[in-house]
Amino acid sequence: MRRIVAERSGESAPPLRAVAAWLDANPERVTVATFHPIAGEPDLTDLARSRPQRIWVFPKVIGDNLGFRIVADLHADLKPGAFGIMEPADHCPRAELSDIDVFLCPGLAFDEQGGRLGRGKGYYDRALSMARPDALKLGVCFPWQIVPDTFAQEHDIRMDEVLCG
Repeated sequence: MRRIVAERSGESAPPLRAVAAWLDANPERVTVATFHPIAGEPDLTDLARSRPQRIWVFPKVIGDNLGFRIVADLHADLKPGAFGIMEPADHCPRAELSDIDVFLCPGLAFDEQGGRLGRGKGYYDRALSMARPDALKLGVCFPWQIVPDTFAQEHDIRMDEVLCG
């Protein structure tokens, strides 16, 4: 999948529309964890601009874990961080995992059973394992990233739904 992701690109509009529709249908989910895209991931940043009534939090690598911080201004609050990924600056307020209503999760591949193939470091699996039980986990990807089986292991956290447009 790493090779396929490196060779392909996708149009972010379909997954962006799918996530926007999901958010619009679930207004009670106020605090949303999202991500700044890297190669092979849809760009969802317009959602933070177009839905300011939500509280948008982005991941920040802290040692072997992900912390989350509130981002109010995408241009001022995001800086290059671990692995060259845009992360919240240190001045951004921290968000506790227990505050997050829904996690928008990137991945290399997803399957129809909610399996998610990450990039191998386990950051999302560790964070999601500590999320509150009613927090929803939504995989977000391009349609070509849906595979028959991700061969999930016991420690892998399953998605409640996968949105690809």
